[in-house]
Amino acid sequence: MALLPHRSDYASLSRTWRGDLLAGLTVGIVALPLALAFGVSSGVGAEAGLVTAIVAGLVAAVFGGSHVQVSGPTGAMVVVLAPIVASHGVGAVALLSVMAGLLLVVLGASRLGRAVAYIPWPVVEGFTLGIGVIIFLQQVPLAVSSHVAPGQNTAIAAAEAIGTAPWPRALAGIGVVVLVAAVTLLVPRIHRALPASLMAVLVATLGAGFLGLDVERIGELPTSLPAPAVPGMGFTDLPALAGPALAIAALAAIESLLSARVASGLSGPDGRTTGPYNPDRELMGQGLASLAAGLFGGMPATGAIARTAVNVRSGGRSRAAAIVHALVLLGVVYLAAPLVAQIPLAALAGVLMVTAGRVVSIRTARRILGSTRQDAVAFVLTAVITVSFDLIVAIQIGLVAAALLTLRQFAKLGGVRREAIAGRAHDGDEHIAVFRLDGLMFFGAAERILHELAAVQGVEVVILRLSQLRYLDATGAQTLVEVIRTLEARGVTVLLKGVQDQHLDLVRRVGVIAELRHHRHLFDSLDAAVEHARSHVRRARQATPA
Repeated sequence: MALLPHRSDYASLSRTWRGDLLAGLTVGIVALPLALAFGVSSGVGAEAGLVTAIVAGLVAAVFGGSHVQVSGPTGAMVVVLAPIVASHGVGAVALLSVMAGLLLVVLGASRLGRAVAYIPWPVVEGFTLGIGVIIFLQQVPLAVSSHVAPGQNTAIAAAEAIGTAPWPRALAGIGVVVLVAAVTLLVPRIHRALPASLMAVLVATLGAGFLGLDVERIGELPTSLPAPAVPGMGFTDLPALAGPALAIAALAAIESLLSARVASGLSGPDGRTTGPYNPDRELMGQGLASLAAGLFGGMPATGAIARTAVNVRSGGRSRAAAIVHALVLLGVVYLAAPLVAQIPLAALAGVLMVTAGRVVSIRTARRILGSTRQDAVAFVLTAVITVSFDLIVAIQIGLVAAALLTLRQFAKLGGVRREAIAGRAHDGDEHIAVFRLDGLMFFGAAERILHELAAVQGVEVVILRLSQLRYLDATGAQTLVEVIRTLEARGVTVLLKGVQDQHLDLVRRVGVIAELRHHRHLFDSLDAAVEHARSHVRRARQATPA
């Protein structure tokens, strides 16, 4: 079965194991401060972030649909989890992780993985921009050592944190953030292979200890993984958590599949791309990863594009790299937990602020804003709603906006044009109108075409040319019925020319042909239709008293 692990997943390991080992070590070092920071920022705690990176990272590496995807806690998931923790408490997170994981497994088994391909690029980038802004704002309270009421809008909470911060003591936390940001940005200039985030956290921790800064620390961490257990909340909690679980599952699916899709096009040190991925298996693997993380007391996980990119660019080519990354983090738990407990929370805030800055791409925003009006609107609308309201609502509204704006553009492709009768003019031709229907005639364009055709005046016969109509739906066919009915009621004879074979069954079922005055008013040739129209005009003149 294509959705399950297979020996072929490791067929290249004999050739790639050195690169996989190095990439796994590198990603593990990079992932450590991020896992701790995301755990703290979500409100669940540093321990949950670390457990999730280990357990979910290992399970997703084995069962996922990408050979190079690295999974764990991410900024987007933090944005969703923070208000949920505020509303339902920390104890609900493990159960939510299990519930969302089960939903993802069902989605994967249902072969719905390719649905993410239908999300437009401007919506994805607007969503990403909004996430970057929220991640940055979420760190402001940690940076200024201020505690704000949970569940607020992030912009409001950031402003409140600055206003209620314990000045001047808060300057120590801001100093740590600035130090972390400076080291993170300067280290790659010395050597790109150095783990900038880890070195920044290490320098900040040593500096805070040496100077005796009054800043909050992570605190005690476990020196081993907790034993797996079913989350302790009862069945009565399930209805209240159904909505949040659905939102988490939707986000995990979108982010993981987008990350896997991007990773498939990344090239490593050898210049070769990583190759295709299986979207349905990726959903199932991420579902199992979140389920396992929940059983160990962790939080929901997704594919992480930043860590995945580090993996690929460090030489990772098989699942072994992501497995090694999880084992490196496991080693930290058993060997270095007391040292990690001394890390200032402001240092983690600094790491995430830099990460948020990298998520926001000014270059990409300029490209979208300079493309088309509808894409620019979808991009801005998605970003604003993401920051102001909710991520899933933002995706939904962004998709609706993109769809409506795209339909508007498609509607412009459908049109009606009056044509002159070709050849030598005949007496009475001024009483014949030939209209050519072009492009798309569907529900988005039907109303406009109806008004244009029904407004024709001073003619006795109307010929509707349908041979250039590329698409016709039921609404478009019903519009033809209304046009024929309106014109015939005014005494105007309607002739149809060139109904295509793929449209013939539809126009018959909807009643277009039945609405004609005579079944012989359907023609394959324009010349025949024009000649028939001229005969109508002649008969009308002969019937009119002199």
